[in-house]
Amino acid sequence: MPTWEEVVAIASELPGVEVSTSYRTPALKVAGKGFARLRTEAEGGLMVLCDPAEKEALLASGDPAFFTTPHYDGYPSILIHLDRVDRAQLTELITESWRRKAPVKLRTAFDSETH
Repeated sequence: MPTWEEVVAIASELPGVEVSTSYRTPALKVAGKGFARLRTEAEGGLMVLCDPAEKEALLASGDPAFFTTPHYDGYPSILIHLDRVDRAQLTELITESWRRKAPVKLRTAFDSETH
């Protein structure tokens, strides 16, 4: 079961990531732009950005790790129950969320290092 500390460790492998806050909750940012937030609202979860089609597919899959709330309807993000998500899938979703906010220079540097 991944924890916030593990989320930070996964994200720390990406260039330019900073641990910060958003809405007074723990968050991850790149170039000052948030791409993940640990929600403390009643239903909790980790919010990451994603493509709307991917959000729809994750929700339709029936996987209990993924959910949304009316607040996020129409917004390109998915909520993740950390106690139910596979670490490999979490890593992929964090990386893709980072890509949505990272400047081109950082994405290019990351891609040249990993390929």
